[in-house]
Amino acid sequence: MKRTSLFATLVLLFSLVTGFAHAEPAAININTADVATLAELTGVGQSKAEAIVAYRDANGPFTAPQDLANVKGIGERTIEKNAERLAVK
Repeated sequence: MKRTSLFATLVLLFSLVTGFAHAEPAAININTADVATLAELTGVGQSKAEAIVAYRDANGPFTAPQDLANVKGIGERTIEKNAERLAVK
């Protein structure tokens, strides 16, 4: 009986650990995110994040994630890499 409890505990712990490892990162709203949050996107560092905020301030909110291509330094490939994480609402 004791061996079964230990095994069940180990299986539960393993399930929890692997579940957290595969958790998807939260979506980032490109219309409200600050520079630090935008810099977390794949292929977007500090300077590109600043360019996104500057573009947003000058031109208003983005209507679709693909509008990021209008920002200097942001290409279609960067948008594709982050497609599942980008939100506008």
